[in-house]
Amino acid sequence: MTLRIACLGAGYFSQFHISGWQRIEGVTLVGVADRSPEKAKAFGAPAFDNIDALLATNPDIVDIILPPVGHAEAIRKALARSPQAIICQKPFCTSLQEAREITQLAEEAGVPLVVHENFRFQPWYRKIKAALQAGRIGTTLQASFRLRPGDGQGPDAYLARQPYFQKMERFLIHETGVHWVDTFRYLFGEPSHVYADLRRVNPVIAGEDAGYVTFDHPGGVRALFDANRSLDHAADNTRRTMGEALIEGTEGALTLYGDGSIWVRPFGALEAEEISPPDQHEGFGGDCTKALQEHVVSALLNGTALENEARDYLRVIEIEHAIYRSADEGRKLEV
Repeated sequence: MTLRIACLGAGYFSQFHISGWQRIEGVTLVGVADRSPEKAKAFGAPAFDNIDALLATNPDIVDIILPPVGHAEAIRKALARSPQAIICQKPFCTSLQEAREITQLAEEAGVPLVVHENFRFQPWYRKIKAALQAGRIGTTLQASFRLRPGDGQGPDAYLARQPYFQKMERFLIHETGVHWVDTFRYLFGEPSHVYADLRRVNPVIAGEDAGYVTFDHPGGVRALFDANRSLDHAADNTRRTMGEALIEGTEGALTLYGDGSIWVRPFGALEAEEISPPDQHEGFGGDCTKALQEHVVSALLNGTALENEARDYLRVIEIEHAIYRSADEGRKLEV
């Protein structure tokens, strides 16, 4: 069986979606739609300038690669064609209420709706999860991720790639930090409490671009998201991992470096051992976009369980709201 894929949106990030689909066995790209026909045609697939024409190709999977303002309408129209699945980019919808309504509609239609939250599919986090499950560092007690992409300095920050970043009133957490909200959930379980201290470093950015967020996870695990988009880390590509992680347990510590390599240092030891080599993929995030797409294809063809269906992802949005409320109120909050 070959699954028919339709992609809606041909903006900056669509290149990673479309490249992924074009390299996956068992699928065929039946169309790309965008308001700009030139952008849609650039990928060499059948091109359309509206969603109705795209959906007329009768796709099995509709991949929505639009900003949040376009999500609800696109999902409603896609549901009317009863595809086997819909994938939708994040941030998911324009509000928590809208996200809940759309999630309910998809469930009533019986169509799996997956939010394209791809960071948990980055190869280093899959390997870190396996190492934690294998007990490589004993009982996990503490974790931190230092976000240091180094792309947020000066008046021209983001203009060449994603200029709308400058105008987002909620930026660091809403656009970027949610990746680690979800990744921490994947690695350590659902957080019970959050505390946030957010700030703006670059004055040309409308929203926050730096801050600290702490999470209380099951079993006493405390995780810290330590972020500053104006600072960098040691990496040939600072957008590969976007920073470095340290996860500490009773029997050792795992370290993720900017090259994607993972190292383990046993408790009491002076030297660390490399347990996963540097990542060699030249595109985005260790090819995590393709990994998420393969995950959805496997679920449809082989019946494997889906991660990040919309109902589950609502939790990420709820945690995001709690983070902003914590920063506003200056106190730790239950989520």
